[in-house]
Amino acid sequence: EVIHSFEKPYECNMCNYKCKRSSYLKTHMLIHTGDKRFKCSECNFSCVTSGSLKIHLRSHTGEKPYKCNECSFSFRSLGDLKQHQLIHSLDRPYKCSECNFSCKLAQNLNCHLRIHTGEKPYKCRECNSCFTQRGHLVRHMRMHTGEKPYKCGECNFCSSRSGDLERHMKIHTGEKPYKCSECDYSCIEAGCLLRHMKKHLRKAKLI
Repeated sequence: EVIHSFEKPYECNMCNYKCKRSSYLKTHMLIHTGDKRFKCSECNFSCVTSGSLKIHLRSHTGEKPYKCNECSFSFRSLGDLKQHQLIHSLDRPYKCSECNFSCKLAQNLNCHLRIHTGEKPYKCRECNSCFTQRGHLVRHMRMHTGEKPYKCGECNFCSSRSGDLERHMKIHTGEKPYKCSECDYSCIEAGCLLRHMKKHLRKAKLI
């Protein structure tokens, strides 16, 4: 099997996924077959690999073992940390040949190119919706299933999106990372800060 090469001879016949090893393709195919044998004991979340389940369980425990050495952010998975660390780099080596878009990850460029080609390889089995990214399909499917795998350990809040749970948890922790530069106001969400800042703008216009 090809390992020390950029060649990816194993291709999925359901989407445009390619990989170096047949074992990777076998695991990938479980996404299409719907075989999610690894189940969370805390909620109704299930997934294809044990590694994905391990990362998911951290959404219940709050564990974020991967810490950025450039800032205070920490993450549940090594992949999330690596993607975050690209923020600290100005290098954007992947450039679109159709427009001036550039990015730091090859997979982001592949997703972007679908804007130009119109390709939407991820199709919903329940309706005629289709998507450019697998993650968008996963979120969409929760509309059909009603699944809300992200549950708060402090109250009965639950959500279909991890980001919603992370914002909610700030209510319990008291964390208010968005701070006003004009006064001592701080809040949980960027949108709240934006609405607050408009009050300062209106006051400035009246002066």
